[in-house]
Amino acid sequence: MSAPPDNDTRAAPPVQVQGLLSCFGDHVVHQDLDLTVRRGEVLGLVGGSGAGKSVFLRTLIGLKPPDGGKVKIFGQDINTASERRLHSIERRWGVLFQSGALFSNLTARENVAAPMHEHANLPRRTVNELADLKLALVGLQLGSGDLKPSELSGGMIKRVGLARALALDPELLFLDEPTSGLDPISAGAFDTLIGDLSKTLGLTVFMITHDLDSVYTICDRVAVIADKKVVATGTPQEMEQSSHPWIQEYFLGPRGRAAAEGKTHAPAGASREG
Repeated sequence: MSAPPDNDTRAAPPVQVQGLLSCFGDHVVHQDLDLTVRRGEVLGLVGGSGAGKSVFLRTLIGLKPPDGGKVKIFGQDINTASERRLHSIERRWGVLFQSGALFSNLTARENVAAPMHEHANLPRRTVNELADLKLALVGLQLGSGDLKPSELSGGMIKRVGLARALALDPELLFLDEPTSGLDPISAGAFDTLIGDLSKTLGLTVFMITHDLDSVYTICDRVAVIADKKVVATGTPQEMEQSSHPWIQEYFLGPRGRAAAEGKTHAPAGASREG
C-alpha cells in the first residue's frame, strides 16, 4: 500500500544520520552523532536515562528539527525535502510510540484504519477489512477490533499500535520501548512477534529499548548513545568486548549476563537466525 520508492532512493540506507546536533536552549543533547541503519536489519538503540534516545527518535521522524547535521531517510534529507517528497517518505515508515498513542475515542479497528483513510483512497469497507487483517497479523483475535483502548490490556494496546504502524505496509519501522510496561511473558511474546514480522515482511526496524532480553533476542546490531553521541555499534556479543564504562556496566552486569546466558541456551529456532 505504500508508495513505490523513487529510483534514486532504492540503494540508500533507510536511516543515515551525520553530525547531528540537538539542543534545548543551551542544553546540548546530541553533538556529532553519526548512525547508519542498514536495510533489513533490526537495530536496537540503547543508552542511559537522559541520553536522548527519545529525542533522537523524534528527530528521525521529523517532530524535532535538528540544530545541526543531516538526517536522511531513504537518502532524502527530511528537513530540506519538498512537501511532496516528504509525504512520500512518511508513507514508507511506521511508528509505534511507547504508550501506544491510540485515539481513546476510536475502536482498535478505527485506530488502525486512520492512516489508510489519510493516505489511501479506498472504500471504507475495504479499509475496515484491511484493518482487521493488520490486527490479525499482530496476533489479536477476531472481535478485538470493536474494543476501545480503555477495554484493552497493556499488551493489546501495544499490538494495536503495532498494527497501526503497519497499516500502510511500511519498509521501515520505528519502535519506542516496545516492551516497556509488559510482564516478562508478554514482553517475550512481543519480541517474538517483532522478530517474525521483520523477517516475514522484510522490514528494517529501528528500536529504542532498555530491555536486554530484546537486545539479545531480536537485534542484529546495537547502537549505544553516551557522551551525546553514538559511541559504539555492533552485535550484542561485540558490545560485550567494549571498554566503555557504561557499555561494560550494561552488557556485563548481572542483567546483561543473564540475558546473554538465556540467549545462549535458547531452544533451537528461538533466535532470528533459527
